Amino acid sequence: MALMTVEEATALITSGVSALGVEDVPVQAAAGRVLARDLAARRTQPPADMSAMDGYAVRGADIAQTPARLAVIGESAAGRPFAGTVGAGQAVRIFTGAVVPEGADTVVIQENVSREGDTITTTAPTAALRNVRKRGCDFSADAPGLFAGRRLTGRDIMLAAAMDHATVPVARRPRVALLQTGDELVLPGQGTGNDSEIVVSNAFGLAELARRAGADVTDLGLIKDDLAAIRAVVARALSGEFDLVVSSGGASVGDHDLMAPALKAEGVDLSVHKIALRPGKPLMFGHRGTVRVLGLPGNPVSSHVCGMVYLVPLIRALQGDSRPGPETVPARLAADLPPNDVRRDFMRATLERRADGSIHAIPCTSQDSAMLSILSAADCLLVRPPFAPAGRVGDPCEIIPFAD
Repeated sequence: MALMTVEEATALITSGVSALGVEDVPVQAAAGRVLARDLAARRTQPPADMSAMDGYAVRGADIAQTPARLAVIGESAAGRPFAGTVGAGQAVRIFTGAVVPEGADTVVIQENVSREGDTITTTAPTAALRNVRKRGCDFSADAPGLFAGRRLTGRDIMLAAAMDHATVPVARRPRVALLQTGDELVLPGQGTGNDSEIVVSNAFGLAELARRAGADVTDLGLIKDDLAAIRAVVARALSGEFDLVVSSGGASVGDHDLMAPALKAEGVDLSVHKIALRPGKPLMFGHRGTVRVLGLPGNPVSSHVCGMVYLVPLIRALQGDSRPGPETVPARLAADLPPNDVRRDFMRATLERRADGSIHAIPCTSQDSAMLSILSAADCLLVRPPFAPAGRVGDPCEIIPFAD
């Protein structure tokens, strides 16, 4: 079987994928969710010309020459605007965030003013329109401020709230079922100490990746290498309770790799591919109706890397995320590397920031795909394209930083 490129596999997995639905959530709960529709402002901000400083609201023409003496006729504070009009030779005491009164076009900061009773004298020139936030300089009513497909940050929900939205339309979270097979696997703390046992770890890492990508995750547990037992759990996973079923292990075609036969027996239109990436090569993908199935390798590091490369973008695409990723950022090599072969390589690496601000990637000494200690110690995946030439210290490279 010819190796499929990473790009071809990604296109296959995300083909025809769109957001699952829309729900309104309170704005304070919207961080990390994907905006489902463009969000327009419900008001203009600021709603009037506002002072950006504490000082005095004046007419710019009156202070073109300094010193200038002006009569103080009132006060404007945030939430308590001055009701009159500033005329020639007049000033209004004003505070940050207060409405600039009619007639005034400039705010002289209080440090540039001396005051005696109700008379002020300006001590430094102030240009017209200084220290004034003009009406609508931030955003205007009915103008879009946030756009569909954006994963909302804390800064975004501040903007949504300021635009007067108590609720925000976001994509429904994908419902993901995780299952893992293997006679050798035991849960943490539940082993007998037998050398043939392996403590399960994949599901914990995949669950965290899925949750960080925006999914609701249900772990359906460990399943022994028994076709009937696997089919029973698969049947539940495909019942409509979930949007995506993710398995770890059994993605190859050996005598004990029963996940593919179980999925096919339950009506999943399934294909198995060998992907040109390292670590991780076997990959299953299919669907039954609207439920998608993704089968990842059982090797712990391979499972996690494939989760970053395939599972996370799929979950994001199911929310209509305009940037499903995985996104790389530039760095420089901190060690020489030999030429690469046909597979796209995702090497574990640590990062070092130099005094000049540049980021340098240091490949971990071992790239063994079973060593979770190396994965845990790494800061990123160093991505090497197929057939990349030998790399030298200082050469540009691309990395995928770990988000956790």
